[in-house]
Amino acid sequence: MATDPPPITPIGYGAFKIGRNRGIKYPGDFDLPDDAQVDRLLNEVLDLGIGWIDTAPAYGLSEQRIGRSISHRRDEFLLSTKVGESFQDGQSRFDFSADAVRSSVHQSLKHLRTDHLDVVFVHCARDDLSILRDTDVLETLARLKTEGLLFSIGASIYTTDALRYAIPHVDYLMAEYNLDHPSHADAIDAAAQTGVTVVVKKGLASGRLEPEPAVRFVLSCSGVASLCVASLNLDHLRQLVTLARRLRAWPAG
Repeated sequence: MATDPPPITPIGYGAFKIGRNRGIKYPGDFDLPDDAQVDRLLNEVLDLGIGWIDTAPAYGLSEQRIGRSISHRRDEFLLSTKVGESFQDGQSRFDFSADAVRSSVHQSLKHLRTDHLDVVFVHCARDDLSILRDTDVLETLARLKTEGLLFSIGASIYTTDALRYAIPHVDYLMAEYNLDHPSHADAIDAAAQTGVTVVVKKGLASGRLEPEPAVRFVLSCSGVASLCVASLNLDHLRQLVTLARRLRAWPAG
């Protein structure tokens, strides 16, 4: 049964790199950590005060590893996953039908070892507006919300048109926003003014931007609630948390 989740923290942890290292958009290759390394990483992420963990079925082993490593600390963090995209045989496949969305949510609950999800994002492809407008995905997530399997509906988008379309239909929006890609700024503010929680992906441009100016730029936008970062380096995560704490009040936890 969905219950009120913990408050989102200004830095969230994107759990891509603990589960998948194929078809990546990062500038360098990386090895997947082993189970012991994942246990240490995820528990130290929580110990740092990061209170949002984001994953997806398309992130390979990520959901299963989160469930195994930190399901016993479930009440300490806001947990989000996604529907619509899977990654098989080296390529993404998309299915936003009602049956696929429902099956995906139930599979995520099993992998994550939880009875509810705090946020489920639509994992949009490049034709994001059409996906939100013309498929069953938002309606199906709304039904699953009424059934108590998830607390909030979100959309992870590419285009400003999709961001603006989604505002009346979702509780959360995830959008790319960084020094090199600031074009969503007005739409982010518009969404936040309606009460939608806006979170940022690729705030460091997949590792291409220097951390301090990148974090400062994202968190200086009043409409942004959190910056989601993916890293296997705990020192890097500590640096980002320290930077964020200088810029934003951090929820007690």
